[in-house]
Amino acid sequence: MATRGSRSEKVKRIFQQFDNNRDGRLNRDEMAALVVAVNPRVKFSDEQLNAILDEVFRTYGEFIDGEKGLTYDGLLRTYDDGAGDVDRDFDALGLELYPDENKGASIVSEASSSSIADERVTESQRKQRTTAWAGSPHHKIVFDDTWKLVDELEILLKRLQAKQAKTGKFKSDNFDAYSDAGWSRELGPSAELSEKKVYWEETGPDYGIFVKELGALRSRADGARSREEAFDGQMAIGRVLYEHQLFKEALISFKRSCELQPMDVRPHFRAGNCLYVLGKYKEAKEEFLLALEAAEAGGNQWGYLLPQIYVNLGIALEGEGMVLSACEYYREAAILCPTHFRALKLLGSALFGVGEYRAAAKALEEAIFMKPDYADAHCDLGSALHALGEDERAIEVFQKAIDLKPGHVDALYNLGGLYMDLGRFQRASEMYTRVLAVWPNHWRAQLNKAVSLLGAGETEEAKKALKEALKMTNRVELHDAIYHLKQLQKKKVKSNGGGNGEGAFVIVEPSKFKTVGEKTTSRQDLGSAIQIRAFQRITRLSRCNVDLLKKEMNEIDVPVTYSGGGGPQKSIRKPNLEGILRRLLSFLKPETFQGAVKAINERILCVLDETGSGRVDLGMFYAVLAPICNGPPNKRKRIAFDALLWRPVNEGSSQIRKVDAVQYIKWLRAIYVPSHGISEILEVHGETDSSMVSFSEFLTMFDDPDWGFGIMSTLLKLENGDRNRHGRRVCAVCRYPVIGSRFREVKSHFSLCNQCYSEGKVPPSFKQDEYKFKEYGSEAEAMKDKCMYFTLQSHKSP
Repeated sequence: MATRGSRSEKVKRIFQQFDNNRDGRLNRDEMAALVVAVNPRVKFSDEQLNAILDEVFRTYGEFIDGEKGLTYDGLLRTYDDGAGDVDRDFDALGLELYPDENKGASIVSEASSSSIADERVTESQRKQRTTAWAGSPHHKIVFDDTWKLVDELEILLKRLQAKQAKTGKFKSDNFDAYSDAGWSRELGPSAELSEKKVYWEETGPDYGIFVKELGALRSRADGARSREEAFDGQMAIGRVLYEHQLFKEALISFKRSCELQPMDVRPHFRAGNCLYVLGKYKEAKEEFLLALEAAEAGGNQWGYLLPQIYVNLGIALEGEGMVLSACEYYREAAILCPTHFRALKLLGSALFGVGEYRAAAKALEEAIFMKPDYADAHCDLGSALHALGEDERAIEVFQKAIDLKPGHVDALYNLGGLYMDLGRFQRASEMYTRVLAVWPNHWRAQLNKAVSLLGAGETEEAKKALKEALKMTNRVELHDAIYHLKQLQKKKVKSNGGGNGEGAFVIVEPSKFKTVGEKTTSRQDLGSAIQIRAFQRITRLSRCNVDLLKKEMNEIDVPVTYSGGGGPQKSIRKPNLEGILRRLLSFLKPETFQGAVKAINERILCVLDETGSGRVDLGMFYAVLAPICNGPPNKRKRIAFDALLWRPVNEGSSQIRKVDAVQYIKWLRAIYVPSHGISEILEVHGETDSSMVSFSEFLTMFDDPDWGFGIMSTLLKLENGDRNRHGRRVCAVCRYPVIGSRFREVKSHFSLCNQCYSEGKVPPSFKQDEYKFKEYGSEAEAMKDKCMYFTLQSHKSP
């Protein structure tokens, strides 16, 4: 159980500590001293300190008394808004909640009698353990009978805890090493639930007795003299249960409170918190939306709560995989409360999750400026900087996160990955070892440790680490790691043609790669098709039936808008587009869906949203997706054409404007074949051709190998050949079994896989002026070709 000291009392003690002249106000010098004192590890520059103070005095102007400074209520509001962590600051200052002479009046011992009459607490004891929610003006207990309910519930909880502790069923683990989700549990910053995880045994007879007695308390609350008192009782019961991490039981009380006062924000907010902790993200989102609706309807009464609702709504959406939507709510929270460093941190992390690294770094830097000792923000900033290629700075930032929190698993793990990317394998191994010291069963860290040890040349140690990883898991990622190990082994013998060991190769310029026969794919086309196929796999669009796009077009109602320099469009904001993608990819788990959205945002949306407005032409988006969805190729093309017809400029016609068809083809090439067509996009703007294009004419344009999307035929080969194996044939370069097409060099008779052929790699032992390759989709084709060769040879014989 977390300490039940009054949060408001802690703020008061902090206030008194720095109110040197005892005028009931904190002036700039006193506020500066407070900021520095609660951040002992941070060295503030004068500029930083002045900026923080300016922001505080500007944001909380209503609590500034003339020129004297910030009142106690103002300081309390800063903590309510998430501008600081009361418990952390209180501990950093080494303060005590109560004077020494009052320490003896503590909560009764757990060893006291089991009789409720013997376990009653005095009024003074009650005040000492009053929590922030019970004592604050917004959430305090109103009725005396509610206090009786709380007292009896506390006694029941102590009994249950004592009984489960005796049997070893009650557990409490420290989770301080892991990243804080920024969860606004108590309408303000509270780290209690992120640091301690309590496990209750909910199946035994003791728990059953507790639930029965709890039901009696709930019935007493419902039997109160008025609806308001019943609400007060149910809310108090829910809050006590929530603090003890009995979330299912707390949810029952909060739901009952919602029934008693549907337009009160607090029970919806609390119920949403419980549902999120229980992993019911969709239901949590719905409760937060109800809380938001009630807060907006209540005017200024609940205005202080809006930033916290926005933050928790964003986190619930992330739980569903809806990261673009979450960004919107984090932005709203940061706008309403500029000092809400958690909102800025969560915004930065979410932007990183959708591939917008520059914007992510900016938001995270702002969060760190507000709270320089925010380890989680430093960790995510390091990841963003690494993605931007600023590796040395990323190392410094990761190290700062580790300095602030030495057991920060995410920072240690990510820094290990960065060192791996830089080829500094020994340092990477050290980072993964530190991760395992904190989290012994972290199988990813164990696997990566094996990879880094092999990279460092410590083969025997790498084998030991890999064996340990095998004990932890048999997931598919393990086999990926084994593949990585083998690749690293090849790098040791590879010198880009300098050696003859396994995996050595030379890269041949494209002009020396020739094809034999019309069916053999060119190296350049195959390379582009492989990239598209990889995109299909990441987004899982190859599992999305193209008919679903048509269904969406028929069912969705999008208002027509007018862009600054063009005609009518059915444009949609990115967060709303994410909702459409969620329906199309409903079979994906939230974390997998996040990865899909990130890839789509980076590759498609950033191109279609050329002005950076955050809006996308929905018809064009559907048309761009259609060729890479699942379904017969002709149907994919038909639905792409229908999507262009669905746009307002073509709606109601059986033909599309030629200018739209040309623009569509150029978008396709810019998105999927970036080595072509990007420079041609701008040529479309201002084009005055008013001619129309039928579906048959559209197909001709689409299938053009030079100016259209003729590469689709190669993509279809890859889709159909994913499971094609060629017996025991292996690639002469990578030495892996050939899957898909096999490319056989007709003179030297070595074979290459799709990947090595597309990259122009050949074994260094076969040096030729040019290389001629023939493609085989299966061994049956190769055998047929071989039989034809012998037949021709026999006819030539005398």
